[in-house]
Amino acid sequence: MSRKQHHFKGAEVSCCVKYFLFGFNIIFWLLGAAFLGIGLWAWAEKGVLSNISSITDLGGFDPVWLFIVVGGVMFILGFAGCIGALRENTFLLKFFSVFLGLIFFLELTAGILAFVFKDWIKDQLNFFINNNVKAYRDDIDLQNLIDFAQEYWSCCGAHGPNDWNLNIYFNCTDFNPSRERCGVPFSCCVKDPAEDVLNTQCGYDVRLQGELDQQRYIYTKGCVGQFEKWLQDNLIVVAGIFVGIALLQIFGICLAQNLVSDIRAVKANW
Repeated sequence: MSRKQHHFKGAEVSCCVKYFLFGFNIIFWLLGAAFLGIGLWAWAEKGVLSNISSITDLGGFDPVWLFIVVGGVMFILGFAGCIGALRENTFLLKFFSVFLGLIFFLELTAGILAFVFKDWIKDQLNFFINNNVKAYRDDIDLQNLIDFAQEYWSCCGAHGPNDWNLNIYFNCTDFNPSRERCGVPFSCCVKDPAEDVLNTQCGYDVRLQGELDQQRYIYTKGCVGQFEKWLQDNLIVVAGIFVGIALLQIFGICLAQNLVSDIRAVKANW
């Protein structure tokens, strides 16, 4: 029996659900492709694609991984949901639902564990920041990420400016030949509104001064504490974003399952 004839049996696939799910996922598919493209382009610029083994050479975190992983997940989900809805393919729609459900479950689990093991999460964040402080000069993307974080949260290091002793260029040891010895990156500097040009040498030798004198030139609070404060101040906004994402995921699962039910009902009447 042809596809056109199944409408006379009473059951039919909802066009609204089908094309809404298609439109919803094609946006994700294109965004995922864009994220992947940006990530691969960044790796190509750094020569990673021509030497894959260099992926593991970086001591710290490579921000490009965010684009690769997030883009890959969005691309796979968008493809499954988009093609599954358009072609009324129950396998792809089920894959979309299960994959989205798994992500939702992992997010929920991570949220609960983060709430229960707050001290452990804080220690891991401290370790993560210090590990990346060591690799500050090793990767331009990591360097830009750290600079952005320190400028945005008005902080310096994980717990304070002395954390930059972990970096070979900024440590205060006598045998350090670097001009940046006993300094901090420019992103730690308190910005002077009167300055139009960014002074990238503002942190040179600043840690040779006393703590009170340092406060005139650089941020002396650590990024872990500043991040905690920012989280507390913006708790409603952050919670609202996570709830919104969770509702979108549940909505997507419901739409896909509804479409699967419609397709099965139609097939049952063939």
